[in-house]
Amino acid sequence: MLQDISSNNKRIAKNTFLLYCRMLILLVVGLFTSRVILQALGVENYGILSVVVGFLGIFSFITSSMTTAIGRFITVEIGKNNLFRLKQVFSTSVTVQFLMGILILFIVETFGYWFLQTKMNIPAGRETAALWCLHCAAISSALTLFTTPFQSCIIAHEKMGVFAYLSLFEAFMKLLICYLVFVSPADKLITYAILLVMVNFLNISFYIIYSLRKFEECTFVFTFDRWLFKEIWNFAGWNMFGNGAWILNTQGVNMLLNIYFGVIVNAARGIADQVNNIILMFVNNFMMALNPQITKSYAAGDKEYAYSLACRGSRFSFYIMYLLGLPLMIEAKQILQLWLGTPPEQSDAFLVWIILSSFTTTIGNTIGTLQMAQGNIKRYQTIMTSFASLIFPFTWIAYYLGGTPIYTYYIFAFIYWCLIFLRFRLVHTSTGISYHQYLVGVVLRCHIVGIVSAIIPLLIALIMYPSFLRLLLVCIASTTSIVLTIYTIGLEKSERAMIISKVRSTLYTLTHND
Repeated sequence: MLQDISSNNKRIAKNTFLLYCRMLILLVVGLFTSRVILQALGVENYGILSVVVGFLGIFSFITSSMTTAIGRFITVEIGKNNLFRLKQVFSTSVTVQFLMGILILFIVETFGYWFLQTKMNIPAGRETAALWCLHCAAISSALTLFTTPFQSCIIAHEKMGVFAYLSLFEAFMKLLICYLVFVSPADKLITYAILLVMVNFLNISFYIIYSLRKFEECTFVFTFDRWLFKEIWNFAGWNMFGNGAWILNTQGVNMLLNIYFGVIVNAARGIADQVNNIILMFVNNFMMALNPQITKSYAAGDKEYAYSLACRGSRFSFYIMYLLGLPLMIEAKQILQLWLGTPPEQSDAFLVWIILSSFTTTIGNTIGTLQMAQGNIKRYQTIMTSFASLIFPFTWIAYYLGGTPIYTYYIFAFIYWCLIFLRFRLVHTSTGISYHQYLVGVVLRCHIVGIVSAIIPLLIALIMYPSFLRLLLVCIASTTSIVLTIYTIGLEKSERAMIISKVRSTLYTLTHND
């Protein structure tokens, strides 16, 4: 038993390392290309792209729900070592996703076309470019849907090296797209949208070919198992209900920003979202490596280990997010100016509140995975979604009454902070995870770490005038303060002992190496 746990921990560590290698490559390239693309497109075109892609994001509650459901069923069957059932799940999933992709294309090309032409606030003369963006985004969404079962198999088998290797290709293609857009004599927004679809198609082709060659269950037979589909759809349907609230609170609010304030504010929010997504990449890569182990452990009946992984995942997700997010929040304006030169107005305020809001969602992510592993999500999604859905109408009312664009993040941060406790109560009822293990071991620890470690860098920011020296000192103080606070307060005794043991072992190896 202890050997299995040790092996699982090593696999999680290895996969996390591989995913971080992938992320670092994409991060460096992404920071460079984002600046060039913003300069090449201009703020107006960047805002158009943001709002059109955001509109397609409204439909992603369907795709993300099916992705979660398919990934969960594939991972559970791998945990149970049931190859026949696994092949059934895979083939049925491919069939369903293919049909779903056709449906998404039809909806976007009918309702989406009407909405863009009649409701969106698109600058005069840029309607054709916006339509090209809509068409290209719809094709990308359909392609992504079809490849979901293949990617789910890669993740369930924990072959994270595939993502790391593909990142080299993605990085090269991003640089190539950046160059082609910059030198293109044609409409740059249309060129950019078409090139993104082409790269997406190449990426998807690689995932499909790899899965067909490597995994025994990936032998597609065009079939439709009605009972299996019903089981997957029931799970996805309730998950879709929950994801619908998230999409409404993000892309729906993006539509409200466009209607009330125009594409310039969409561009500012798009820039802030991009920075926040870069930080979330660190957290998501860690969770991608951890989540299959939570699901497999729960499916195999080892609930205590699943509880431990879920709580540890919540704590370390927050620590990773906070380590990167705190200096960005304190020095948002300076960092955006260094990165973009002249960022869109209000992008620094958006960035601060988007990161703060992300802290509240990060703490509960792996607890949500535990609930998904348990499988009974009807009550969980009904209650969580009903509460989370308040953000959109409250934001609409705030804007109608004359509120500024940033009001939505005040509402978002408060409601999702409350959801930390509501989510735990629901997961505790269905899985049995203890109050002390999560509320004290995770939530209280994270809040204390967040408050204590922020004191010194905030004092530096208040005492000094904005300058590169202050930026450097804030980053150093934040990192040092957070690491020390995590070690003294944020870690369990066994985790501190493990770190000390690893350090001593490393020092011994270095000092006794002939």
